[in-house]
Amino acid sequence: MTAGHLRQTVHYVAVCVLTALAALAPAQAQSQEPAGTAVLRGSVRDSNGRPLPSATVVLEVGTVEQAATAPAQTTHTNSAGSYRFAALQAGAYRLRAEMTGYSGATVAPVNLAKDQTQDVDLTLISAKTSAQAPEFFDEPQFTVAGVTQAANSGGHGSDVVLRTTEALAKATVSLSKDSDKDRDRDGDKDKDKDSDSGKQSSAGSKSLAATSSTAATESALLQAVALNPQDPALHHRLGEVEEDLGKPLEAVREYQRAAELDPGELYLFDWGTELLNHRALEPATEVFTKGNRLFPKSVRMLVALGVAWYARGSYDQAAQCLATASDLAPDNPTPYLFLGKMQSVETTPSELSIARLARFAQLQPENALANYYYAVSLWKQSAGLADGSNDDANHNNNARSARVESLLLKAVHLDPKLAAAYLQLGILYSRRADFSRAISAYQSAIDVAPEQVGPQLANPPIDETLAEAHYRLAQAYLRTGDKTHAREELQLHAQVVKKTKEDTERQRREIQDFVVSLRKRNSASQ
Repeated sequence: MTAGHLRQTVHYVAVCVLTALAALAPAQAQSQEPAGTAVLRGSVRDSNGRPLPSATVVLEVGTVEQAATAPAQTTHTNSAGSYRFAALQAGAYRLRAEMTGYSGATVAPVNLAKDQTQDVDLTLISAKTSAQAPEFFDEPQFTVAGVTQAANSGGHGSDVVLRTTEALAKATVSLSKDSDKDRDRDGDKDKDKDSDSGKQSSAGSKSLAATSSTAATESALLQAVALNPQDPALHHRLGEVEEDLGKPLEAVREYQRAAELDPGELYLFDWGTELLNHRALEPATEVFTKGNRLFPKSVRMLVALGVAWYARGSYDQAAQCLATASDLAPDNPTPYLFLGKMQSVETTPSELSIARLARFAQLQPENALANYYYAVSLWKQSAGLADGSNDDANHNNNARSARVESLLLKAVHLDPKLAAAYLQLGILYSRRADFSRAISAYQSAIDVAPEQVGPQLANPPIDETLAEAHYRLAQAYLRTGDKTHAREELQLHAQVVKKTKEDTERQRREIQDFVVSLRKRNSASQ
């Protein structure tokens, strides 16, 4: 062997050894974690799924009790967009990521147990994407473009955010059933523009519209559409039937065709909600943007546009849409309910949101959710402020806490089944170290949560409320020295979390199949 070949061989072996050591390093590091601690890891990506190196990731403790002994930790993502926090104590945390040129993403709460390794991925939206609505294609043969995030169903920031957007999307779809009421509120100009929407139906389509959604109805509608392909009412009705039969791809095609033939408020809204409900977020935003441009007084179109922006991580734009919708119809509870739901995952709600929710509580003082949402906004505002450094600041914080308590007590008086309000009361009492009242409030939340069948926008969802109530009740028991009951509550918390995860993953697999199929269909048509 020549000297040159020898040097090459030695160099090759050295590279192999270094590569092997690098691969073993994470495993060795993980195996050296102290017993009884947790690991939090994940990745930070953009809205197209590309990793974001050098993003700042901050992990903060989630409770005041922990904050005294555990300061925030900060790290940066590596070249693969990954981050990792190790040797963490069990408890609730708040995770956030930020990067210049992108909107931030926050996950709260992140509940970690002893000896647990939890993965949490975050998605940051480009400021350029968030600042501008995508162009809507006005060509008659509009094809859905920009469908992204098939892997995680378009979720941004956390599983909590994703569950919230899913609940909002379902609630948006339900607004279609109130189309007649909504159009009555839209004003004379919009009524005139939408006067022909849905009225081009032939006698045959009217008869079919009264038929139940079955395979036989689908067959009859397909024949009717073949005979009269320019009837938007037939396409719209066929879209409803296809959705009922579990054929979302066919449904979105028919809704789209109806809107192309007659771009009225009803047809545009239903097309957009079909896309939104199946996580085709970018085209849904395009449809609602055009709908808002054509029907600027439509409350539900603005609400839907806000939900679409929220689902894409553009929270400021979402709040602005909901605020504008509430200004158009101050007595309509719908925009406030959506706004209240959205602020449930924000660290600190905007002044714009707080002002609108205050108006909601003022206009509808006997509405349990109006009192609850306003209380949550004030509580979050208080949590976002620095601790008082003087008597005046402390007095203001105490006054705000008393106001929050009053609103929550009124909410549970108006609706004794509102589990989320009991949960928030428990959190408030825990902050005051009044653990006997906190335990009572958490127990009330648990008792009523399984029975609660209230509005779709109850905040947060039942399973989520139940899980958090069990976890916080366990913490309260620990503070009182009752380790036996604390252990029991943690076990119940784990059971609820497992069931919720299984249910949501099943639903998201169905949505992912739709998004992937939609992309394939667009590629084939193009």
